[in-house]
Amino acid sequence: MNHVGLHARLWLVAAFWGVAWTAGRVIATEMDDWPVFGAWLRYLIAVPAFLLWLRRSEGWFVPSIAQWKRLFWIGACSTFLYQVLFMYGMGWTAAGDASLMITLNPLFTSVLAVIVLGHPMTKELGGGLFLGLLGITVLFLASPNVDLPANERWLGNAFIAASAMAWAAATLLIRQAMDVDVSENDGPMSPLQITVWSSAVGLVFLTPWSGYEVANNGWPVIEASSLVAIVFLALLSTVLAYVWFAEGVKHIGPSRTSTYVYLVPIFGILSGHVLLGEHLGWSLVLALVLILGGVSLAQRATKA
Repeated sequence: MNHVGLHARLWLVAAFWGVAWTAGRVIATEMDDWPVFGAWLRYLIAVPAFLLWLRRSEGWFVPSIAQWKRLFWIGACSTFLYQVLFMYGMGWTAAGDASLMITLNPLFTSVLAVIVLGHPMTKELGGGLFLGLLGITVLFLASPNVDLPANERWLGNAFIAASAMAWAAATLLIRQAMDVDVSENDGPMSPLQITVWSSAVGLVFLTPWSGYEVANNGWPVIEASSLVAIVFLALLSTVLAYVWFAEGVKHIGPSRTSTYVYLVPIFGILSGHVLLGEHLGWSLVLALVLILGGVSLAQRATKA
């Protein structure tokens, strides 16, 4: 079956997720006193759009109490912690550097599975972790974005690495929520149901923090560029990208669809260069090769 249109949309998904790092950098630097408020606005737009899509595609669904308990922790990690760490990190580091750091997410997921779920630590996973750490070292010590003070860039990279760890924790929680025994009175949830309602939970978590920022610093004057970035993150990078990615998983399978994720840092680096004037350099290429090599080894170990 011809999937030319589907593959074109998956290329756009990778582009949306890559440019998201540049958009995040714009918001974090222009709204430096209101970083969480920027994330709150993003999900204030995204959650209603998600709810409309859920009703259109799968019908209305309200989680049970047991499902809400799972969604509480998923939303806390995948939306609240991830967004807070993402916005603070983007205030300090370059978009290109950050898009490379987040690529560690699958590697962190595999490591957490060893620590939390008791999965075996294989040679492949150990080698993947070693390569990933080498990639991080290159990025920390030899980033071409030397116009940013090293201590600030390192702090930002650390925040982004922590956000990748938060997303890795959410990934394990999502797998558990999808694998609940169907004999239970609540049962498993679909990926879309989990995404929609965990986003809503995260929005609730973000609300008091964003309210504190407004109470402490006053209402922000949102520049046009920040407003465009927020709408882009909400509708294209969050909602539309998820829908198209899920469509890819449905029609060509998760393995083939996930390969497009490897394109994300390329779009992140290029968009940071074109739109923000960030620097290119050999170190970014080397870090990308090392990190993706580590991720590949880790995923091979997981499949084994």
